[in-house]
Amino acid sequence: MPTLLEKRILNFIHAFIVKHGHSPTLVEIGKAMEISSKGTIHRYVQSLRNKGMLAAPERGWRGIRLADNALSNSTTLPLVGRIAAGQPIEAIHDHEEINLSEMFVGKDRYALQIKGDSMIDIGILDGDIVVIQPQNTAQFGDVVVALIDDQEATLKRFKKLKDGRIELSPENQDFEPMIYDASRVKIQGLLVGQLRSY
Repeated sequence: MPTLLEKRILNFIHAFIVKHGHSPTLVEIGKAMEISSKGTIHRYVQSLRNKGMLAAPERGWRGIRLADNALSNSTTLPLVGRIAAGQPIEAIHDHEEINLSEMFVGKDRYALQIKGDSMIDIGILDGDIVVIQPQNTAQFGDVVVALIDDQEATLKRFKKLKDGRIELSPENQDFEPMIYDASRVKIQGLLVGQLRSY
C-alpha cells in the first residue's frame, strides 16, 4: 500500500504523462513535491516500483511507466488546475489531489440514483448519483431524502412552514411544491454530494 506522499507522486506522474505524453524526470517530480534531493525522489520511485505501482523504465527516467493496476484502487484524482466555466482564465497547473473518499465516503453514507427531473434547477439530473448522509432531522432549505407515508421516498428541498406542516420543494419551475402534515414525513438523510459520468 503506497504512503500518502507516494500516492501524490503516483498521481503527479499520471497527470504529467497525460499532459505531456511522456513521464517526468526525477528533478521534475522533486520540484512538484518540493523535495530537492534526487536521491530521496529516487527512493520513493523505487518503492513504488517495488510495490508494483510503477513499471521499470524502458529508457532512462523519461521511460517511467505506470503499472497496469496502479490507479485501479486509488480513491484520489490529481487536481491539475482550474478551468473557467464563464470568462476564460489563465490555466493554473497545481500539483494537488482530490481525495474522493474524504469527499463522499463517510460513516453510514449511501448512494442513490436519481430518477426524474424535479431537481434539475440545482443541477441534479435524471441518472445522476447522489450521496446521502443518514439523519432524521433537517434545517430549513436542506436538500433531503424524505419518506412520505412510510411508502414513497423523494429528494426535495425541506421547508418547515409556520403552521407546522412540511413543504418538500422541487428545484424545477415546472413542478409544484408538495405540502404534508409533519406526521406524514420522515427525514431519512441529507444530500452531501453528487456524481455524474459522461
